[in-house]
Amino acid sequence: MSNDCYALSMINLDKKSNKIIIILGPTASGKSSTAIKLAKKFDGEIISADSRQIFKGMDVGTGKVTGSAESVIPSPAYRQAGLSRDLNRKKVFISEGIPHYMLDIVSPKTDFNVVKFKKRADKYIKDILKRGKLPIICGGTGFWIQAIVDDITYPEVKPNWELRAKLERESLEKLLEKLKKLDPERAKTVDTKNKIRIIRAIEICKTLGKVPSMNRGPRTKNYDFLQIGVKREKEILHERIKLNVINRFKEGMIAEVEKLHANGLSWKKIMSFGLSYKLIPMYLRGEISSEEELLEKIYLAEKNYAKRQMTWFKRNSHIKWLANYKDIEREVEKFVRSPEK
Repeated sequence: MSNDCYALSMINLDKKSNKIIIILGPTASGKSSTAIKLAKKFDGEIISADSRQIFKGMDVGTGKVTGSAESVIPSPAYRQAGLSRDLNRKKVFISEGIPHYMLDIVSPKTDFNVVKFKKRADKYIKDILKRGKLPIICGGTGFWIQAIVDDITYPEVKPNWELRAKLERESLEKLLEKLKKLDPERAKTVDTKNKIRIIRAIEICKTLGKVPSMNRGPRTKNYDFLQIGVKREKEILHERIKLNVINRFKEGMIAEVEKLHANGLSWKKIMSFGLSYKLIPMYLRGEISSEEELLEKIYLAEKNYAKRQMTWFKRNSHIKWLANYKDIEREVEKFVRSPEK
């Protein structure tokens, strides 16, 4: 470990910090590798903010980092923070020696939403800071990241099966029109090809009788955030997306979907996760004629997804967009060394 890195570790361990790093960006931008490098340099631990990587068995299609769930021996810092019992009871996902939270935590049969994410993420942030480490939140689900940064409390809405059945009979176009009237902002960022997610957005609005208000807490006074976006030129990003699709195909993304179905997950549920998980069942059922057509459709879906992600992120003027890792590292070092707010 370099002297600078050691000094930074001592700064974090010797005094209570309130600093949190956010690494965000569109799919295929290189968020995960950037976050891991920063965690190694600045003694950090990573909290994933990806709405699909939380699910077990969905590794290839989501681009999840490779790793495994490992038992962690509690250090004196863990014991002092009162976390030994929790660590003995649970395993932590480790990738390249770095703990990752909110990865591989629930079955894809389980419903998981921003409310559940925020509750768990809040706990992990507090635990990481107590142990003198640097929390690094990494992901591309802007809705979830905003919930943490702005300390937004979303109302938890239970499924309305009667309403869902009624909405299922309507076309995508009609559903989008309904959502635009209820929540124009959500209509801009929702996956316009994902009927299940559009129905869920309508369900939330209709159940509450209005567009849900975002109740902000005093979070910004408690924590100091540095939000960094991993910047890629459009042409480069598209090439990275294409390469990702090819690599995931080679790594077995079709076999992964077959296994999910064999383990009892319905085609409808698998398709609700969108992107490759929507298209691969169509291929397996003969609705897409060839592997070449499948890969092209996945590539186009991922491109459109990246565009929607950027639409969301562009609303946030606090994000510092940087393309070079060394520039990102310098920005983080300056932030970590700066006085507490």
